[in-house]
Amino acid sequence: MMNTDTEFSNEQKEYLAGFFSAVGQRWGAPFVGQTTDGRFTATPEAGVANIASEETVFGTAVDELCKEERIKRERNGLDCYDRIKSAAAEGAMIEGADVFRFKYYGLFNVSPAQDGYMLRCRIPGGVLRSDQLEGLAEIAEDWAGGYADITTRANLQFREIAPENSLKSIEKLVDLGLTSRGAGADNLRNITCSPTAGFDRNEIINTLPLAKAMHHCILNARDLYGLPRKFNISFDGGGEVSVCADTNDIAFYAVSVGPGKSIEPGVYFRVQLAGITGHRQFASDAGILIRPEECVATAAAMVRVFIENGDRTNRKRARLKYLIDRLGMERFVEESEKKVDFEFGRIPLADCQGRAPVSRRAHIGVHPQAEGGVSYVGVVVPVGRLLPEQMRRLASIARKYGRGDLRLTVWQNLLIPHIENSQLDAVCKELLDSGLHYEAGSIEGGLVACTGNAGCKYAAADTKGHARELADYLSARVPLDEPVNVHLTGCPHSCAQHYIGDIGLQAVKVKAGDETVEGYNVVIGGGVDDQQGIAKDLLKGVAFESIKPLVKNILEKYLANRRQGESFVSFNRRYDTSELIELYSLPERQSHESFA
Repeated sequence: MMNTDTEFSNEQKEYLAGFFSAVGQRWGAPFVGQTTDGRFTATPEAGVANIASEETVFGTAVDELCKEERIKRERNGLDCYDRIKSAAAEGAMIEGADVFRFKYYGLFNVSPAQDGYMLRCRIPGGVLRSDQLEGLAEIAEDWAGGYADITTRANLQFREIAPENSLKSIEKLVDLGLTSRGAGADNLRNITCSPTAGFDRNEIINTLPLAKAMHHCILNARDLYGLPRKFNISFDGGGEVSVCADTNDIAFYAVSVGPGKSIEPGVYFRVQLAGITGHRQFASDAGILIRPEECVATAAAMVRVFIENGDRTNRKRARLKYLIDRLGMERFVEESEKKVDFEFGRIPLADCQGRAPVSRRAHIGVHPQAEGGVSYVGVVVPVGRLLPEQMRRLASIARKYGRGDLRLTVWQNLLIPHIENSQLDAVCKELLDSGLHYEAGSIEGGLVACTGNAGCKYAAADTKGHARELADYLSARVPLDEPVNVHLTGCPHSCAQHYIGDIGLQAVKVKAGDETVEGYNVVIGGGVDDQQGIAKDLLKGVAFESIKPLVKNILEKYLANRRQGESFVSFNRRYDTSELIELYSLPERQSHESFA
């Protein structure tokens, strides 16, 4: 008897169609079909089943897919390279579905904010060789807008690339040993790790090999492209510089396990899941312990569970957070464990020795390395923007005084490691000569800004321009002796992660009399790692001209009222929102005139 619960394969469907047709031709039967319960029939009135079963994408009916999923189903973005070539030959900006598909190669049509494309790289672990940085300077100078931006994923992107130069830029990346493959759209983004990995005095383990292994795993596994939404993975080895791992979808935190526990002593990783600070959520501990050599397989397994079960109907609920909300953490971990050939370790978090506190100053200034007699210099790159000549100068410094490599950080700056201590003065002088600097106490050292409306159609304000203006204004008026991070983001997507800033500014349009001006919502007291916390809402709709004296007032009140050695975030967490409003003499409801 036929098993009516089993769907027909494509081969079976083709065979049956041919069989029915042949039967009709041979015996002249008026009808041959199949009933709804799977039996053959010659009677149309019997109720005929549709042999072609409904098509699905990981269990979601095709007619329920969102627009982007339909685009991916029609043609995989990885298969659009020929279209990139033809569009470049035509000198034409692409439209329609190709706008989404081109992002699979890191190529973004950002009009109307800018003419031309934005190109985003993949730089695993943020590590660049001097020759690569020099080659990237050529892309910026020859084909882009004459600059490159360091992103909050320790990456680089280029803007204002003319259509005819798009293919040249992508192929130049490959020539340099880099790639843009999967740098946009619904893919695994640049893999980050501790920027001081391999030379940090405090690290538990060097995470750079893991970041690179994860990078190559992605590049060579086609099924790891086309996720329900974008996905972030980070490895924290316990070094002094934060990599903001707890803001990622998967965060691997290095820990040590001593003797006397239920697991062999050694170095492991705790796994945290579903960080998405734009939605006010940090990654949370999944209750499992992974050996270093198991990290990449574990991540790949978890990504595949996300691929198979994530929401493909509603873009707003397609991130990992919402899948875990639906399944629960325990079931998500169980489904992931089914996809690996080893068991996840399970011991209480309290039985693990975690990282030492991060140093808020460690990404800026001069710091000794684990190897004696050498140091790294954290370079201030205001709002992450580099000019080609600066890129060449940095490459030259790294080659001349270091070992020819540099490290990008998630704080939109970079490090030059392996400098002999006797050469530090010369390095610092060359940095100043190049228009950059290395001083940890400056406002510029704590600025993080997304592209803003100068290059992003979603942004409501010129965040990079405002960040520079804010830095100039505050530097001349407020002498800081403790680092304070100010994050400016252009829209609710929160690419600059304003909710983890000491002060976070999210751009909005503000009504000022008969005019609409650029302004910000203000949050305060955010942090990551050992200072983890989502910033508190402070004010809504403040015009930018009012932001400058407002932030000055906040910093001055902090300096005047803090306890000895008290950080900005600790100071602000001593008060609830109403107390902060009173402390900073803020109105309950802010209008742009209040701090004009």
